[in-house]
Amino acid sequence: MSAYLCPPAVIHGEHAVETSQIVAEVRDRHPHAAWEPRIDSIAASTGIETRGWMLPLETAVAPGNGGGLRTVGTGRAQEALAREGFTEQDVDRAIAALEAIPTPQTVQERTAPAWEAVQSYGERAARGALQIAGLDTADVDCLITSNSTTPALPGLDIALANKLQLRNDVMLQPATQWACIAGTRSLALAADLVAADPDRVVLVVIAEALSTTYQPADDTLESLIVRLLFADTAVAMVVTGRPRRESVLRVDAAWHHTLPGTQDLHRLETRADGTHFVMDRRGPRAVQETVTAMWEWLRVRYQDDPGSWHPDVLLAHPGGTRVLEYMEQTMPDAWPAGLLDYSRDSYTTGNRGGAAVFDIMRRAYDAGQKPGSRAVLYAAAPGLTATALEGEWL
Repeated sequence: MSAYLCPPAVIHGEHAVETSQIVAEVRDRHPHAAWEPRIDSIAASTGIETRGWMLPLETAVAPGNGGGLRTVGTGRAQEALAREGFTEQDVDRAIAALEAIPTPQTVQERTAPAWEAVQSYGERAARGALQIAGLDTADVDCLITSNSTTPALPGLDIALANKLQLRNDVMLQPATQWACIAGTRSLALAADLVAADPDRVVLVVIAEALSTTYQPADDTLESLIVRLLFADTAVAMVVTGRPRRESVLRVDAAWHHTLPGTQDLHRLETRADGTHFVMDRRGPRAVQETVTAMWEWLRVRYQDDPGSWHPDVLLAHPGGTRVLEYMEQTMPDAWPAGLLDYSRDSYTTGNRGGAAVFDIMRRAYDAGQKPGSRAVLYAAAPGLTATALEGEWL
């Protein structure tokens, strides 16, 4: 198994959302929440001062287009009030008051503009990745796409096939539920595809509008954390079966791991007001189990050279800094310090979900990596499922 990766294109959300803005909005909306006295310390603990969104904060917190009578309709309300003996003047005043009541946005109101942004950002990332690789849209043989936060049918694969005017015979591989694992799992799939046909050119595009999970009405601690963590990003990368002048990393092996009975620990739920990301406090401990399993995979893979082999860079998206700390605590003592520096750096501007690993790789690439440096890419996602890749910097 050998696949060659070109540097990724990374398009960050262009609307800067400050943590102080989120804190002010949440505090104003939920002044009596149990966690309100701790909101400043909770926000500071994330280490995030600003994150980029595809749409401004005002879009996420705006009320819906319909008033308090959206579900029943003005006509039925008028009839009901008239039956109760209200005068025509009183009915008009009551209807006006009810229609003035702000209501949450509907799923359509919330996701439709985000879906348009995901397509636009995805196209920009795709064109950027092709330019980096020195290729044209006509060179693409397979398109792998992932976006979990703005479900649509047809999906991002069809949208990009049309926007990029790809050949009619391009293989389309959409994945709408990979979420945080999209970076590593898409590369593992791409590696399998180019192993079957080394002349194949695979374009991977991941675009996530995680800001759609910002739900103003929620007053749980978990919802507060979700508000503070997520960022919007589109990324793309070209993968080939033969080395190119632009190739920077060779993938040599892939590993997959799924923990049974953990599907409820992290999940997306679609409700009347949009998409909610639900977290369970047991989640990080479960993710740690996948980290332990990955260490064992690497140990067995290099058991003939246990004393000298180690990665020179570890590009990891385990969902948060808490698991990064666990990774540092449990990796072999002989491994060098600083393996997770680029991963930590990425988290300082938000959790990018499936786009995170590509963003981390871009940071490592921009910092400069010596040819021959060994790299491990790892990500875990709701499920709980994990995929890791191991390879060498070119």
